Amino acid sequence: MEYLVLGFFTGISLILAIGAQNIFVIEQGLKKQHIFLVCLVCSISDLILIFLGIFIFHYFIQYFSQTIEIIFNILLIFFLIHFIYSKIKSYNSIVDFNNEITNISKFDIFLKTLGFTYLNPHVYSDTVFFLGNFSKNLLLSQKILFGVGAAISSFLFFFFIGYLSNYLSKYAKSEKIWRIINIFIISFMSLLTIYVISEIIS
Repeated sequence: MEYLVLGFFTGISLILAIGAQNIFVIEQGLKKQHIFLVCLVCSISDLILIFLGIFIFHYFIQYFSQTIEIIFNILLIFFLIHFIYSKIKSYNSIVDFNNEITNISKFDIFLKTLGFTYLNPHVYSDTVFFLGNFSKNLLLSQKILFGVGAAISSFLFFFFIGYLSNYLSKYAKSEKIWRIINIFIISFMSLLTIYVISEIIS
């Protein structure tokens, strides 16, 4: 159960970062345009990529020497530091949702959602690289729980921001709210960085 919770909070910390995909989901929620389809595509895509990353590292870790594993951990630390730094830089960012509402077909929305998902390099770095690498030393059953927890966070987050964005839009523009969110993300990811460093040292 602890690995399910760990996966959930790790996943939610990554997905809370303001990015193109999240902004697109919020925008569609505000416009009330095929929001169920948008949330479903984003959530299922995350689930697929999360387990792709977990099983890539699970089945190929046996071919990794200790040196290569250390290199991956060092790269992971650099990624975490860059992630935390970017969050600190965007500490006072306020999102602008002033978009013109237009009609668009379900198929166009589907293609647009795929574009925002699979053409976004951060999606791969967060799901395949980060979550896969972070869970590489767990047992298979623990990896699955970790992945399920991370996937649950994606489903809850996308459907939450999608269907409640109409109510949350005025709060999303608040500098105070985004500061609280950023503080949570920075704190949790800093703890993960310390954990990875301790894994290298031990």
